[in-house]
Amino acid sequence: MNRQERPRRYTKLSDSTERKLESYGLAAAAAGVGVLALTSAAEAKIIYTSAHHVLKPGTHYNLDLNHDGTTDFTLRNGAGTIKSYRGLSVIPAAGNGAVGFQIISWGALASALSAGTLISGRYFPGKFMVNITTTEDGSVFYSGSWINVNKRYLGLRFKIQGKYHFGWARLNVQVANLSITATLTGYAYETVPNKPIIAGREHGADPELGSLGRLARGSAGLAGLRQKK
Repeated sequence: MNRQERPRRYTKLSDSTERKLESYGLAAAAAGVGVLALTSAAEAKIIYTSAHHVLKPGTHYNLDLNHDGTTDFTLRNGAGTIKSYRGLSVIPAAGNGAVGFQIISWGALASALSAGTLISGRYFPGKFMVNITTTEDGSVFYSGSWINVNKRYLGLRFKIQGKYHFGWARLNVQVANLSITATLTGYAYETVPNKPIIAGREHGADPELGSLGRLARGSAGLAGLRQKK
């Protein structure tokens, strides 16, 4: 003889119990989003290096942004191929580049970026920072974006294990009496490939992670609000 299955009984929860369970679920979701944000934040990081290196005329500095033993850029303060030329330039290793703009015939100028400028994209032709040219009649011509500036930034793109990363180098440059003196005061790069960096930012989370954090706090806040109703 088959046993008859007893009918299932369903009990409706009280409104207060339902609100508590809903709150617990929202809190758990918020915690999950918070963990995700913290995990991503740990992976996304700006590595900053303080510096004070003076480049006098006739000298250069090998810039290794991520300290892996490989020169990413060479900052050179020296004479050109003719005696009447003096110049400060950034020379990228193969595949790397600096933010700049192309000029007609003899090359591209490197931009002197202000703090807060977003460094991203694919156009990085910059090379010449300051040029001083004298003519036979004694005339002097200056060109470049780095003439007598303080706390300006080179926007940089370079490769780590075949992937592009963005960074910056901060310099002060003085031009006087046909002489150039540059001082490198710091540099930084973003550890996440292809992730933009802001000139001058030495640390900080990705803005997108901030949104996740706000979402987590908002969910928890919503749970608390519904508990009070």
